[in-house]
Amino acid sequence: MTDKPFLTDVKTLRERARKHIDDGAVTAGYAAERDTVLKLLNDALATELVCVLRYRRHYFMAKGPNSKSVADEFLAHSNEEQAHADQIAERIVQLGGAPDFAPGGLSGRSHSEYMEGTTLTEMIKEDLVAERIAIDSYREIIQFLGERDPTSRRMMEDILAVEEEHADEMADLLSRQSGKEGG
Repeated sequence: MTDKPFLTDVKTLRERARKHIDDGAVTAGYAAERDTVLKLLNDALATELVCVLRYRRHYFMAKGPNSKSVADEFLAHSNEEQAHADQIAERIVQLGGAPDFAPGGLSGRSHSEYMEGTTLTEMIKEDLVAERIAIDSYREIIQFLGERDPTSRRMMEDILAVEEEHADEMADLLSRQSGKEGG
């Protein structure tokens, strides 16, 4: 039984790197179907951008007693969603794609919906629903990527962890808000 070498011989690695220099970060070892990954990442980008806009609107529209702390939470989430969008756009470019920021089709590509809500409770509920959608869809993207694209998978895992925090925070806000309305 012969043991397969752990690493391709260095001479071959060097030759491939020079031969395919125009491919940037995508090397021969990239195992995923790039077009599919780019579509998934652009859909995730649209999801993040819709969340940025929804949270930003909620920040400005939050009114009523004790709304300041909720509005501050909306703004913090909006900023974190923008950071996620930036990460995803950067990864799309690394993979040789183009991030799709076209506003016309944004809501159609987004997994979450842009639902405004008129009361503070409705806004919190809409944000919680959107976070739950992102959590489920990002889990599926992570499972799809598996070991074929570990860099994109790790990025999405990191984003997923923050989305889970957001959902937990929205659930806490909803619970506190419901207690205020009921009491």
